[in-house]
Parts: sequence; structure tokens; C-alpha cells
Amino acid sequence: MTIAVLIVLAYLIGSIPTAVWVSKKMYGMDIREHGSGNAGATNTFRILGSRAGSAVMLVDMLKGFIAVKLSIFSPYPWTSEPFVNLQIFLGLAAVLGHIFPIWAEFRGGKGIATLFGMILGIQPLAAVSLVGVFLLMLFLTRYVSLSSISASIAFPLLILFIFHEPEVSYRLFAIATACLVVLTHHKNIGRLLSGNENKVPLFRKRRTRRHQH
Repeated sequence: MTIAVLIVLAYLIGSIPTAVWVSKKMYGMDIREHGSGNAGATNTFRILGSRAGSAVMLVDMLKGFIAVKLSIFSPYPWTSEPFVNLQIFLGLAAVLGHIFPIWAEFRGGKGIATLFGMILGIQPLAAVSLVGVFLLMLFLTRYVSLSSISASIAFPLLILFIFHEPEVSYRLFAIATACLVVLTHHKNIGRLLSGNENKVPLFRKRRTRRHQH
């Protein structure tokens, strides 16, 4: 299977609009018309509650993980630098698909869960560490946005100073990821600083109005 085909497949996998399909099929609404307008796990948690949010987050993570694992169909040796580079490209294609999904009018989410699934597929130990950072911040603050930002900043720190990742491309990817997440969450950061960011319900179901306009 050619590299171009693998990248296209990764994009199509990432394009699966989990939050849109869950909100439409199970709740009779389009999640993009409520809350922040994003078709991602954070907005689903906020609008539809923890059950729907958890399901969306899990599937969105799987999109990034599966996309990375398409690399096994490449001709590169598993421990080679080209193999790692391909994994990064496949993961980023899935993230791009999540942000601009072909199956949902190119209106998706911010790609955080898919990005995490990508990291899980490439370096599981680092991903588990990031889960710890994310869950700790979520438990302490109830802010998914702050938890995502904290985990993203921890990512390059772990890669550079704890795991001592030898691949330059992966180190650059970790740094770029942190910068990208901070930039895409600039509105959330503004709301956090002003005290207007919404917290998410972790242990209760959010009541949903089916025909909210």
C-alpha cells in the first residue's frame, strides 16, 4: 500500500464526526449549534454530559490510534526514522480530518482527543503520563480546556527531559503540539482568566433540550 493511500485513509478515519453523529442520532440535535460550536469531546461533555462526552472522547482517541497503526502497512522497518516520521504524518492526517471532516461539512473539533490517540499509538508510556496530568487537572478544576492545555505543555517536557526521545522529528512534533494546543485554546484561556469558562459535569448527566434554538 503506497504512502499516499495510507495518508488519505488516515484522514478519512479522522474525519469520522463522532460528536456530530452522537448528538444527532441520540439527542436529536447538532452539537455544533450549541455551546462553543465545536464538534469535539469537550463541547459534548459540556452540553450532553459525561456519558456522551466519554463515548465521543474514546472514539476520537481511537481515530488517532488507528491512523498511526496504518504504518504497519508501510515498507519501512518498525524502528527506523522513516517509520516514525510516517507515524507522525498519519496521526496528523487524522487530526486534520477531525478538525476538517469531509463527512461533516468540514466543521469539526479541535482534535485534542485524536491527537492523544496518535501519541498513544506512537509512544504509549508518554501517553499514559499525559492521561495522568489531564485527569489530575480535570479532577482539581473541572475544566477540560485547562486539562488539555496542561497535558499538552507536559508533552514536550516529558519527551525532552524524562523519556529523552532520540528522534528529532518527534521532539519537534511534541513542541509544535504544545504550541498548537495553546493557540487553538486562546479563547478558552481568555475565558479562564476572566472566570467565564464553563466547567463540565463529571459524575452526573446533563439535561439536554432537544430543540434548543
